[in-house]
Amino acid sequence: MSKFLIIRFSSIGDIVLTTPVIRCIKKDNKNHEIHYLTKSNFASLLVSNPYLNKVHTIEKKVSEIADILQAENFDFVIDLHNNLRSAKVKLLLKKKSFTFKKLNFKKWILVNTKIDLLPNKHIVTRYLETLQPLNIVDDGLGLDFYIEPQTVLPNTILELENYIAFVIGGTHKTKKLTDDKIISICKKIDKPILLLGGKEETENGKNICDNSSSNVHDFCGKLSLQQSALVVKNASIVITHDTGLMHIAAAFGKKIISVWGNTVPEFGMYPYLVDKNKIENNIIVEVENLSCRPCSKIGYKQCPKKHFNCINLIDENEIVNNI
Repeated sequence: MSKFLIIRFSSIGDIVLTTPVIRCIKKDNKNHEIHYLTKSNFASLLVSNPYLNKVHTIEKKVSEIADILQAENFDFVIDLHNNLRSAKVKLLLKKKSFTFKKLNFKKWILVNTKIDLLPNKHIVTRYLETLQPLNIVDDGLGLDFYIEPQTVLPNTILELENYIAFVIGGTHKTKKLTDDKIISICKKIDKPILLLGGKEETENGKNICDNSSSNVHDFCGKLSLQQSALVVKNASIVITHDTGLMHIAAAFGKKIISVWGNTVPEFGMYPYLVDKNKIENNIIVEVENLSCRPCSKIGYKQCPKKHFNCINLIDENEIVNNI
């Protein structure tokens, strides 16, 4: 038996994408003890994971729990974040560590020269490759997400059947459809649509709902992350941007229509699905062959070129017809 500390501080999608690492370590030996270190606002993603023994959290600095981590006496550290903060943890613990290899330079080349030198591998595969020196292998079961048992949904959602979850949120504006695009898409769909997003999308959700038909229901900023995950789990289809709930939808094996703006699936962060039929149902909607795309590995507050063609030229009918 060995004691592991897995490190990934943020964010929602990135943490969900590390769940196969957690599971595969535990399945290597059921007596392995697995701890996870993350930021406190992401702990809810992990606390119900049955393969984890303990979740450690920080607000900002590793020094907040340095004594606690040292007292655990880990055997191995699995660093899946690979930044200055995780380096401080490894230096603090002085244990055998295995570190995820980032591809920032190759991503920079793709963004700035449009030459793609990235490996044709999902980031989950690359996370799991971090475990190869320990002879821990991929079990091929995909992502995990465990909803807290006490999570309940409002009756207004429970009364709906065969609904579509439309995730309108996203960290950066250049990764998201415009309100007008979303309104136009919603008007072409005759099934119930639940809008999901954080507090940042509260105004967008109200605008979209007010200017769409009565089948659109706005829950932006009104649900917890666990509730939003449950909405996604129960949805018939999930329309989503490149964001955390997209990966949660993949964990539930949903039919996903993912919309890509200034970022591209080639970065290795597309929905990770392992079942062949589910892979075939995974629809990626993007404007291909734009000379300016990708313009960033993350995103911007506004289009650097001002035309926003990566979103404005999205074919709405491709989304509607796949529904």
